[in-house]
Amino acid sequence: MDVGVRLKEARLEKGLSLDELQEITKIQKRYLVAIEEGNLSILPGKFYARAFIKEYATAVDLDSSELLEEHKEEIPQTEEESEIQYTRIERSRKEANVDKNSTFSFIPTIIVILLVIGIFFVAWFFIKEGSTDEGNPPEEELTDNEIIINDSTPNSTDNAEQGQEEESNDETDNGADKTSEEETPEEKQSEFTVTEEGTGPVPESTLEFNSSDDELTFTFESPSEVWLDVQNGDGESFYSAILTEADSPMELDLTGEERIYLNIGSAPNLTFDVNGVEFEYPVDPNERDHQRIWINIKQ
Repeated sequence: MDVGVRLKEARLEKGLSLDELQEITKIQKRYLVAIEEGNLSILPGKFYARAFIKEYATAVDLDSSELLEEHKEEIPQTEEESEIQYTRIERSRKEANVDKNSTFSFIPTIIVILLVIGIFFVAWFFIKEGSTDEGNPPEEELTDNEIIINDSTPNSTDNAEQGQEEESNDETDNGADKTSEEETPEEKQSEFTVTEEGTGPVPESTLEFNSSDDELTFTFESPSEVWLDVQNGDGESFYSAILTEADSPMELDLTGEERIYLNIGSAPNLTFDVNGVEFEYPVDPNERDHQRIWINIKQ
């Protein structure tokens, strides 16, 4: 029995129409008809033959892995192109790590600049104090009736008080320098955090994206044809079509959205970033090429 006939029988047993199946799988009705009739050549590409069949099988309660194994001679294989895309993803990850390291390399430079400013401030303070002492008014001349008493104690006391004042000023300046260094805020970094890793034939994972920007921009890129469906938490669709190399890179401005849903038909052939932060699949895309992703936005 052909794979299309088997899928159609399973759909009829569940009492689903093609329109209902299209709503469940997000696959266009004409592609569902092509699968049932065995016309896999009219699908967007051989990547989607596997992805769409797996989605169809899951929707009608069939084991997609077992189904693909039984009909592997009938369904196109995509191992070679998946391996090429996997290499591309690894290279993108390394480039992202280099960018992060270069950002942190500026922190020691900032600390050195603050120390130099503090040294100049202390030097200026002592120069100002010296100028003030030189500008003190001369003592009044004594009259004949006044007695001159030679006592070095007041001068010693003044010198001691001045020394204590200068020492106190030095401690204050040094404390201010240390405080300015310690209170230097670290730049907030945007990053992904996995909260739930999906399982099963079509894993559905959930992540949080902590954003340091008010804007929210998704950038998608593919070297071949990839099925991509982008919605918000209320089901509003922003993109639902095949993304090709000619369309890449494709940007979506999703500023203001709190939750984003992605239905990806061929994960090994799709890379994307959010506000320049590279996305890494929680589930290995070479093992599960069809994936669903929820991203909660935290700003």
